[in-house]
Amino acid sequence: MQAENTQRVSPMTRKVLDYLSRVEYRRCDFSEDFEQICRLRFKAYQANGLLSADAGARVFDTMDELPNCYNFGVYHDGALVSTLRIHHLHAEAPEGPSTVIHKDLIAPRIAAGERFVDPSRFASDPEWMSRNPEIPFITLRLAVMACIHFDVPYCLSTIRPEHAAFYKRIFNSRQIGELRSYPRITRQVALYEADVKAIRSISFIRYPFFRSEPLEQRLLFERDASGMAPLTVLPSISSQRFAA
Repeated sequence: MQAENTQRVSPMTRKVLDYLSRVEYRRCDFSEDFEQICRLRFKAYQANGLLSADAGARVFDTMDELPNCYNFGVYHDGALVSTLRIHHLHAEAPEGPSTVIHKDLIAPRIAAGERFVDPSRFASDPEWMSRNPEIPFITLRLAVMACIHFDVPYCLSTIRPEHAAFYKRIFNSRQIGELRSYPRITRQVALYEADVKAIRSISFIRYPFFRSEPLEQRLLFERDASGMAPLTVLPSISSQRFAA
């Protein structure tokens, strides 16, 4: 999505854009890259005290095997720094992380024809995260691109209470499901929903780094006959479009 004119941005946005210029996205479908993602999930969750005693040394579940699942690694200068999993929920593929514990709320809406993007398993390297607060924006940009590519009206988020303020501020998310326990996670999570129209009208203006070109979206989310994704995808937005 091209900016028509040079736009002035905040110092925070400038930092995110500069960080994004050294980022590569990689879809990791059951390969060595996917194993690295599972280990990064474990490292991040363990550092935050989120894993139950039976969680094992890697974080993986049956949701990773669904045909509507997309696992991504975010690489900065070649190093894996974060990961995000995305499910596209619709009548032909109704299962995703949000239906694991809030199925009573989401399944009837899917059956009625509603469609959702359902991001989950956000995890970042603890050391990188402590030095680079831009990582959540860079990583969740994948969820925004998925919403636009799949043309869904709503984006779901299953999140811990301490993260709710971020999602409300950045995506105008609202809580639609109460706190419930998620398998093998020690903290309860609530279900939030964002209106994609609000993301387009508000988030794109406040946070222009969420914009993307259709080509980038297709490279990340379309599967060819082999099921293979491109090795790496470079972000399609450049800091050069924006004034200091």
